[in-house]
Amino acid sequence: MLAAERAAWLRLIATPGLGPRTARHLLGHFGLPNQIFDAGLAALTRVVPEPLAGLLASDASADVQSVIEATEHWLQASPQHALVSLADAEYPQLLLNTPDPPPLLFAVGRVELLTRPALAIVGSRNATQQGLANAAAFAAALARSGLTIVSGLALGIDAAAHQGALDAGSDAGTIAVVGTGVDITYPAGNRALAQRIRNEGLVISEFPLRTPALAQNFPRRNRIIAGLARGVLVVEAALRSGSLITARFAADAGRDVFAVPGSIHSPLAKGCHRLIREGAKLVDSAQDIAAELGLGRSETRREENEPASPSELLELIGHDPVDLDTLAQRTGRDAADLAAALLELELAQDIERLPGNRYQRLR
Repeated sequence: MLAAERAAWLRLIATPGLGPRTARHLLGHFGLPNQIFDAGLAALTRVVPEPLAGLLASDASADVQSVIEATEHWLQASPQHALVSLADAEYPQLLLNTPDPPPLLFAVGRVELLTRPALAIVGSRNATQQGLANAAAFAAALARSGLTIVSGLALGIDAAAHQGALDAGSDAGTIAVVGTGVDITYPAGNRALAQRIRNEGLVISEFPLRTPALAQNFPRRNRIIAGLARGVLVVEAALRSGSLITARFAADAGRDVFAVPGSIHSPLAKGCHRLIREGAKLVDSAQDIAAELGLGRSETRREENEPASPSELLELIGHDPVDLDTLAQRTGRDAADLAAALLELELAQDIERLPGNRYQRLR
């Protein structure tokens, strides 16, 4: 975009009282943003309320001009910084086809990831160690199968999914959709991870630079997480988890929703179990998702030395307590597959989960 075009797009999203839906309504009537601002008060009043029409027909306010100038300076600071508008070829088609696509995306990193096939992985901020291992394992396997992993850079499952995708060494990478300006890192505990994603993946936001962490913005960004992806995998979620909002956005957009089952006694499994009851696909391996999405089996198939039955897994557990890492080495299975198999044995009362993420055979 030329500087004048950028300024018009930025003014459109920074105008007070003008949300994404109204912005798209105006674009549908007048065309590009500069045509909106050139339309005149009379024409604008026929489309939006008069107070808003007056703002659009007048010169940009000092606050809006500040947003434009700050963004232009930010764009010039690094070739990794970019704006992607609804009118750009780089704008992701899947997101465009959702009910509420943002008019403008601020981006840092590999913008080409926006057009790659993607899967979202979300879940609890207060995840268990097993949940974190599952998220990382699913993300790594699916990234190796060619799916870009999308999540929200929150603590817990989000961070584990981003980390797993990056550690997979795949070109598919990861996209972090944040609820602040892309120039702000939130939460601070993910600062190193956020910088790695900027360098190796992509960080995006619909919110202008310098937008702080406001509670109302995080549920809104969930629609973008869901909209970018062919499906959403929920790893751990309580009944009131924001991850269920993401899953609902996905379902409403006609995307697949997947959920990892957990212990019937865990509050962090109740959200996943509700999703499964409502029609989400229960998965216990990355191959389940790959098959559902029509991906090849080469990167996500189970290891040849994986036990073929629960009884064989019981033999490998042995009669002494064993931790998950040791069991993963014995079986050759990834953490996500192994956790689901152990859950089956636990529900059948063949094993007992002990403190420290260890397991004890009961028969």
